[in-house]
Amino acid sequence: MHQVNLNDELYNEAQRRAAAAGFSSVDEYVADVLSHDFQIDDENLQRFFTPEQLALVDQAAADVAAGNVHTLDQVQKSLAKTRAAWLRDQARGM
Repeated sequence: MHQVNLNDELYNEAQRRAAAAGFSSVDEYVADVLSHDFQIDDENLQRFFTPEQLALVDQAAADVAAGNVHTLDQVQKSLAKTRAAWLRDQARGM
């Protein structure tokens, strides 16, 4: 059997994901992730694309084609506005 070393940050994240996915150990989780990664080809890529995800991709493509896009500046301003509103709500205890 071989050993793979992970830094603490990677190990902690792998441990969190393993527990969330129901694996009994980080070793089992990492082996599962790697076995799926090694098997990826065109047929196996389908597991990454649910109908809902494909619908989002199609909608995004349609939005871009229709010119419904935002500049980085517009996105940053919108996020700043949303953040400010959230911070106000938190300060009021909402």
